Amino acid sequence: MCDTLVALKDATRGGFTIFAKNSDREPNEAQVVEFHPRRSTAEERVKCTYIEVEQVDEVYAVLICRPYWMWGAEMGVNEHGVAIGNEAVFTREPYSRKGLTGMDLVRLALERSRNAKEAVDWITRLIEEHGQGGSCSAARSFYYHNSFLIADPGSAWVLETAGREWVAKRVSDVASISNALSISSDWDSASRKVAELASKGEANFARRYSDWFYTRMAKGRERQAFTMGKLREAKGSIDFFFAANLLRSHSFEPYDPSRGSMRDVCMHAGGLARPSQTACSLIALLYDRAPLAFTTGTSTPCISMFKPVLLDAGLPDLGPPPTGKYDGGRSYWWRHEALSRRINCSYQRYAPQIAAELGELEREFYARALSLREAYLRGEASADALRKLTLEAFEAAAKVEEKWLQRSKPGRCFNPFYASYWRKVNKAAGL
Repeated sequence: MCDTLVALKDATRGGFTIFAKNSDREPNEAQVVEFHPRRSTAEERVKCTYIEVEQVDEVYAVLICRPYWMWGAEMGVNEHGVAIGNEAVFTREPYSRKGLTGMDLVRLALERSRNAKEAVDWITRLIEEHGQGGSCSAARSFYYHNSFLIADPGSAWVLETAGREWVAKRVSDVASISNALSISSDWDSASRKVAELASKGEANFARRYSDWFYTRMAKGRERQAFTMGKLREAKGSIDFFFAANLLRSHSFEPYDPSRGSMRDVCMHAGGLARPSQTACSLIALLYDRAPLAFTTGTSTPCISMFKPVLLDAGLPDLGPPPTGKYDGGRSYWWRHEALSRRINCSYQRYAPQIAAELGELEREFYARALSLREAYLRGEASADALRKLTLEAFEAAAKVEEKWLQRSKPGRCFNPFYASYWRKVNKAAGL
């Protein structure tokens, strides 16, 4: 399960649009943070996760976070400042075994769009032509449809789908989406069938297409109500740190992962009723020029640091990409995972100290990233300097986490079901 939010520039403290998302996956579905530069293409078709679609002549530069086994991305931002995140939604329309996943649609739209409306048009066109489909889990059969939050420096849209049907609504100031259809009859555009139904008095998209049981189990309505409430309260003063704190939110404090719930925005997996965990997080500052992104590149943002990545510079070499198996800490994602899982049953003892230390670093690198971006725009800093800052941030956070990995102890878990669940998860990962 996931949560995505946006605040347009008039709702933020700095006067630029802020986009943010937590990507929640099953605990062993490691996420890869990748940068793909702009390039011309010669191929006529592109292979997505399950099917091929027509390719375009040129694809734009993108920073994406994707599950290790998928072609598509959970979230990302492109060189034009278009940012997109998707959410699983559960509908009454049948699920297809083959088609485009929501993650495929995110990446395809990022690679092809210069603004948010173009991205809406690309996603709806691809859905109508190819349909949605394919299992969206590496470990089991798991099918769903998708909603999308799509933003650029000056506008944002919520796009919700059920099979090949869809509605889109323009965002006025702030918005969030979660694992539930939320657009009723106040949409701005729709697929032909939905528009025809509206002409007959059946305009409420969420009521017509929502699957009651799975939507209720996912607790998406509760999380969206929470994030929307916070966004509305802070309208006019929303900034990077507000977005980061919101992505780190739990449904109660002091937090104990063994008692967590699907109401947590920062999700901690805990068993059959709570199988998802936040696997990666992204915040994008959508300036008119040189958008600036911050990603954890790791799970559990409550004990992770957001590191800066300037789209004009791309990513430095961050080491080997992770897979679904523990690699001894060679990949950045699994190195963090060793710490995160060690303190599952001693979280209250160690997490506040880890978060405080990483928080100091985060504030330092945030200020340095903004300053270096300004120098870059004035022609006083190079793309190499920006990449070096990104690498320095990843390395600094890794040192803090390594220190706490050595200091921390697992602790005793008083929830036997939670402990048993994590033993199975870790065994499957080889950890």
